Amino acid sequence: MGICGLVSCISSTSFEIQPVDFGNENVVNYDDNNINGNQQVIGSVFSQQGNKGINQDSAILYQGYGVENGVFGGVFDGHGKNGQVVSKFVMNKLPSLLLKYILSLPKITSPKQNVKLVDEESVKNKNFNKWKEACLSSFKVMDKDIKSLEKLDCSCSGTTAVVAIRQDDDLIIANLGDSRAILGRKTEEGVIEAVQLTTDLKPSLPSEAERIRNCDGRVLALKEEPHIQRVWLPHEDVPGLAMSRAFGDFMLKNYGIISKPDVSYHHISPNDQFLVLATDGVWDVLSNDQVVSIVCATNNAAAAAEAVVQASLDAWKQKFPNSKRDDSTVICLFLQ
Repeated sequence: MGICGLVSCISSTSFEIQPVDFGNENVVNYDDNNINGNQQVIGSVFSQQGNKGINQDSAILYQGYGVENGVFGGVFDGHGKNGQVVSKFVMNKLPSLLLKYILSLPKITSPKQNVKLVDEESVKNKNFNKWKEACLSSFKVMDKDIKSLEKLDCSCSGTTAVVAIRQDDDLIIANLGDSRAILGRKTEEGVIEAVQLTTDLKPSLPSEAERIRNCDGRVLALKEEPHIQRVWLPHEDVPGLAMSRAFGDFMLKNYGIISKPDVSYHHISPNDQFLVLATDGVWDVLSNDQVVSIVCATNNAAAAAEAVVQASLDAWKQKFPNSKRDDSTVICLFLQ
């Protein structure tokens, strides 16, 4: 059975999301605008366990984040022995940690209506730089917090993170690892096209491989899976990480694996219809265009995430009938 939605609350004193009934669930769907449930549904989150073992994915969709119509969406794909613990820890702490950094930075005053367009662009750039600084700082602290966890070995365990933050018409994306964010955008012809907002940060990327090799890490593929580049220690055939950036994985942090995210900005236009964040359990079997088509066909914010996950399950059965299926987790956020 898939997992869809979990209500939680936030503590203004500790800046941490406190789950009401967290249990072993993997997703949080929280609305700080209206806790009575009367707020319009603008998105959905859904996770489905694969058949490799426990579901190591986690995800949070947080409405009312920062400003009244602000949204935080984050998908985290854990890996290794303790991957599910790491992904849940990041899911629960990163949103409040990021907001805490933002609140500690100098405020930016919006331009008056009669100022020049260049001043408006200047404010947008300052807003992005403010959020970028907060993302870089909070991701760095998040990794340190994971390392300091007692009785949790994260030498070969960690998680990806793809985070989307909406503040009014500003969209900030922070990406760490091989989860992905795409946009569904309406063209002049009225067709919804897919626009990829992140780059899958894998060892196969020349720039990522160069950094790893410059730090004495090795990038090699196994003979039985030549299409998957992995990261190894200089003189040992361990651990074989299939991504180039991650929280945790401290065995490789001196050999080119980093927790610094790629941070980018997108101004939301009236043509931007929806945003999809998903783990690689989805992208391994569905293309960007296929995911956009599924969301368009669903045309239902509350059901869109589950529809994409279900399509990925069907695609796994067709493409890899004899392989173990990965966990699949999706957030779909409608922007209009």
